[in-house]
Amino acid sequence: MNLERFLHDRQPSWDELETMVARAKRRPERLGATGVRRLGALYRKVAADLALARRRFPLDPVVPALEDLVGRARNLVYDTEARRESLVEFFTTGYWRRIRERPVPLLVAASLLFGAGALCFVWAAADPGSAAGLVPGNLRSVTEPRPEGGLGVSMAEGTALSSYIFTNNIRVSILAFAGGILATLGTAALLVYNGLILGVVGGLAVGSGNGPAFFELVVPHGVLELSCIAVAGAAGIRLGWSIVDPGHRPRSVAVVSEARRAVEIILGTLPWFVLAGLVEGLVTPRQPGLTSAVVLGVSLGAVYWSLVFWRGAAPALPPPLLSTASTPTTTAALGPSS
Repeated sequence: MNLERFLHDRQPSWDELETMVARAKRRPERLGATGVRRLGALYRKVAADLALARRRFPLDPVVPALEDLVGRARNLVYDTEARRESLVEFFTTGYWRRIRERPVPLLVAASLLFGAGALCFVWAAADPGSAAGLVPGNLRSVTEPRPEGGLGVSMAEGTALSSYIFTNNIRVSILAFAGGILATLGTAALLVYNGLILGVVGGLAVGSGNGPAFFELVVPHGVLELSCIAVAGAAGIRLGWSIVDPGHRPRSVAVVSEARRAVEIILGTLPWFVLAGLVEGLVTPRQPGLTSAVVLGVSLGAVYWSLVFWRGAAPALPPPLLSTASTPTTTAALGPSS
């Protein structure tokens, strides 16, 4: 086949594909079900023409022209993420799906945080002398016995203590996410360390008789904050694991993809930290009592995790018409050329 015959025979298909690409404007659903199927068939034919042109006429201008056309058509055939979420969709659905779509990293993060906390709580209660050396200076008052049977702190002191915990938890969340770039090791270390401090302080507070006052200060905002830390840690683990095991994708592609999802998780978690901060600033200093503090803290945590399981559920299968409009594109593109 010479170049003239090649151009004469194949030009109509190229023109038709060019017209369909222009009509679609980066959204293949605009072509309708029949149009999408035709798009896939034309893409196969023109891709085969490009392969033939590269082999038979490598220096002819028809090769770069076909490369451009096939490239633009390929974006329509294989691109399934053209739709962009609005902020409302993200905060009502997308964020929760991001959390729920990968349960294993979330379970690992929660196990590291709460597992370390539980073990250190038991250790601190059993051996307070050794555990006391790990307590930060501004938390030592919580672990020291008080003759009045409580912490005996003023409203200002209680606010300062809870503010330290709140600020520390936000910092830990951001660092836990960033630590994922160290192949999850940084994230794991931060989660374990934060759980260690929480467990030691709690164990020493209970051992010194300050348990009720400690939980009254921590629980109202702490349940939600610790949930957010676990979620941020899961984002870091996802990012780090994409470096360790990128799967079938190139490592650079896997890291970029997971980094985008991890950032979405962190951004979606920040408003919940703000809510916990409001509870901390408005409720904790008033010392509402242990029962009220526990009810409030558990309720906030229950709301958060209920949204994870409710709003984070996988979307239902699309209606048959949408399936017909989208699926044949990829099927046609993968099928044998004719």
